[in-house]
Parts: sequence; C-alpha cells; structure tokens
Amino acid sequence: MALLFAFGCFGLAQLCCLYRVVFAPGLSDRVLALDTMAINMIALLTLFGIREGTAMYFEATMLFAMVGFVSTVAYAKFVLRGDIIE
Repeated sequence: MALLFAFGCFGLAQLCCLYRVVFAPGLSDRVLALDTMAINMIALLTLFGIREGTAMYFEATMLFAMVGFVSTVAYAKFVLRGDIIE
C-alpha cells in the first residue's frame, strides 16, 4: 500500500513539475522545475526497484542522478553566462 501511495505522490509531483516547465513565467523557474523533475524521476526509479526487487533499477537511478546533475549545472551556467564552455 505504501509503495502505491508513494508512486501516486511522486507521479502527481512529476505532473505538477511538467506543468511548471511549460507555463513558467521565467527561465529560472523552468530550470528549477526540470531539476525537480529529475529528482522525482530518481525517486520513481528507486520505488520501482524496490517493488521489483532487483538492483538493476538502482544502477539506473545512479546514472540518471549523474546525468540530471550535469545537465542542470550546464543549463544554469548557460542561463547565467550565455555559453557552457569557456
């Protein structure tokens, strides 16, 4: 029951973040919503790994976390400076 409730909560949070990405007033709000979507996806992958009982989803979670962090930093740097590579 707890896993189903958690899936519902994180799924709803993912939809709210998607709404914020589409209808955000500023660019910084969209960056923050995309970062939050990555965090919610990490939580959903972890919950799915718990439900299935295999370690493969936890490895995918780690890869998604690394890619999400790098993409958020790159996008924030682009917003602040206008370029990614100096």
